[in-house]
Formats: sequence, structure tokens, C-alpha cells
Amino acid sequence: MLKKQLPLLAVAMLLCQLLQAQYLMDMVDTSKETGRGLLALYKKFDHLKIGGYIQPQFQVAESKGAKAFEGGDFATNVSNRFMLRRSRVRIDYVHFSEGKKPSVQIVFQFDANERAFTVRDVWGRIFENKYKLFSLTTGMFARPFGYEVNLSSSDRETPERGRMSQTLMKSERDLGAMVSLDSRRKDNTLKYLRFDIGFFNGQGINAAGDFDNTKDLIGNIALKPYHLNKQITLAAGASILYGGLMQNTKYVYSTNAVLGVKKVTVDSSADNVTQTSPRHYYGTNAQLKFKSNKGLITELRGEFITGKQTGTLNNTETPVALVSGMDGFHIRSFNGAYFYFLQQIFNVRNQLIIKYDWYDPNTKVSGNEIGAAGSNFTAANIKYNTLGLGYVNYLTDNVKLVLYYAKVTNEKTQLTNYTKDIKDNILTCRLQFRF
Repeated sequence: MLKKQLPLLAVAMLLCQLLQAQYLMDMVDTSKETGRGLLALYKKFDHLKIGGYIQPQFQVAESKGAKAFEGGDFATNVSNRFMLRRSRVRIDYVHFSEGKKPSVQIVFQFDANERAFTVRDVWGRIFENKYKLFSLTTGMFARPFGYEVNLSSSDRETPERGRMSQTLMKSERDLGAMVSLDSRRKDNTLKYLRFDIGFFNGQGINAAGDFDNTKDLIGNIALKPYHLNKQITLAAGASILYGGLMQNTKYVYSTNAVLGVKKVTVDSSADNVTQTSPRHYYGTNAQLKFKSNKGLITELRGEFITGKQTGTLNNTETPVALVSGMDGFHIRSFNGAYFYFLQQIFNVRNQLIIKYDWYDPNTKVSGNEIGAAGSNFTAANIKYNTLGLGYVNYLTDNVKLVLYYAKVTNEKTQLTNYTKDIKDNILTCRLQFRF
């Protein structure tokens, strides 16, 4: 009996590998062949699937103690390091109602490395099966905003998300609830569209807990991969995040011109207390794939985000706690973008990467205006551009090699240590093992 089951188990394990979710919030989509295959596996193997991956890597920085968005800052006396960037296990469970329709999906995902043990996903989803159109998701899961934020770290070609994505959506997840419209019928006129709308705490999973009553409203509309012809595929999306943080003090800081000179100004009206300091993001993205006559794929990706961000004096990330005293929140206008060029070479297992991204945390000030006498601008206002060059080799279905060089350029300012481009370029060599 066992001998008869071994081939079946082997096939199941292979299919599990091939059907790994590419996006953090992928649902079981029965309108596609892969989705139907995944459901078949769930049904046969007790509705349960376990997967995961590990990413050991070696990095070399241009200088000791480099501040980096390529896996975190280097220690003061370190310019090269081995590290376990991610080590994750994900457990999916799907329950089927009468008629073998998916009714509930439950997901747990954990990350364990040399630095910490963290929970990444804990969420449940209820499927509506009359129209096979709606679902409700609640728990701790990825924010439904943009493209790169939701592209899984196991499938992304670059070692890390861009500076913009990491700053605005650190850790990608938050606690909340979301309603999705995503047809699971292959003959539905909406089968190429997906709509998501949800409410979230706003601070993300890095905060100890929710600390105000303000919630983030996040909405997303996406065109799923659509074949314009046999060789060209288009996907696109638009997102909005409308939220903020409660002001715990009367001091609110922003960037303004005073007598023609840009500086940080403060509004200290007593009415500011308990008001909402804005976090408003507006984004759009697109992905275009070309398949050559030889079967090799060229892909172009782009995403642009702009809006207002609430941060602190020295940091433009979303604060994880309320401020007190004269600190106050700092409101800045920002924008950022990234562009990918991906090209398979020789065969489908070899791929070249060129990526360019920028993040400008304060579009109202630039260059030598930062650090000028009396301006009170800190390094948190500096614009960064990153050019990434990489190579990916899919050694087997379970192992891939990534070589990636990130050349980072910062604005030249009047601030000490930022009068010229700092030495923070990073070379990454990574192996990813996946099951």
C-alpha cells in the first residue's frame, strides 16, 4: 500500500512546489488551471498544505556600518556578513462545503532566523459560493496596496523591496478586515478584475498594539494578467490608502517657505490635540510581459506612489507610538517609484535584472536646502536613488541563486556626513531553498 502511495505523494509534492502562491494575498482562484489543481490537492490531502523557504546569504557593503535597505543596517564594525535573511513556514488550510466549494481558508506563516522568531501571517477568509465572487478576510495579513508590497519574497527577483515600499509599508502586514470581489468563474465578465477594500489599524505589525482610534482605509483595483495576444500580457492596478495618526500634542511640524527660505515650521495651536495627522497614499502600477519566438520572456514593471506621510523629526516611517512633549508629528509630501527590466537569457532558468527606484520623503525641499542654517531639516528629508543590477539562476525547481548589486545615491546636502554621496552600495549573494 505504501509503495502505491509514494508516487502519488511525490506528484503532490511537486505540484505544491509549482503552485506556491506568488502574491502574499493570493486566494484560491478556480477560474485558472493552477487554482483548480491546488483545490484538488487540498481535497485529496486532507485540505492542508505546508510550504516554506529559507534565504541564507552573504553580503559585502562599501563601508563598515553602512545603513542599508538590503536586509538591514550593518553593525558598526562590519562591512561583510553571513545572514539568514528569511526562514519561513506557511500552513494553509481550506475547508469545503457541500458541492466541494471552498468555504473557509486559514493561513499561518512564521519567520525564524538568527535574530528573532516572528509571526508574519495569521488570517482567515470566508468565501461566498452563490455567485463565486466575494470573500471576507480578517486577521493579520498583507495590506492590499500596490504591486511590489504584495509580491512574495520567495518569488521576487530582487533580494528586497525598494526603499519606497519598505518605508511606507514596513513589514507589509497589518491587522484589519477586507472585502474582496474576485470572480472564481472562468465565464464571468469580471474574471480579469479584482477589487479589495478594507480597514486596518494603520501602524503595521511593528507596533506593540493599536494606540489610537484612527484607522486606515485601503482600496485597490487590479487588472489581472490579460493576454493582448499570444506573446504580450498586460497587468495593472491602482491603489489608495486614506488614514492617519492621532496627534497627542499640540505641536505639528511641516515644510514651508518663510521669507523665501524653506524651513521646518511648527503649528502649536491647542486645537491640534486629538486631530488626525494624515497618511494619504495614491499609487498606480503596471506590468508588461513579452514572450519571444524562442519562449524567453522580457518583462517591464513600474509603480509610482505619491501623497502625504506622517513621521517624526528623524524618520519618515509610520511611527509605532504616539509622541509626547514638543516632539510632535512631522507631515511631509512624498513621492517615489521603481522600474524593473527583466530578461531571460539562454533559457528560462537564467534571468538578468535591471532595477531603478527612487524615494523622495519630502518633495518640498531638496539638495543644499537640507541642513541650511535655521532650516531644521534632518537626514530624514534626503532623496535616494538606487540602481540595481542582478542575475538569477533557477538551479532547480527548489533552489535559486541570486547575485545583486545595489548602487545607492543620495542627495548632497549641507548636513554633516551628507555633503557628498555616502558609501552604502551593497553586493548580495543569496541561495533560496524552497519546499
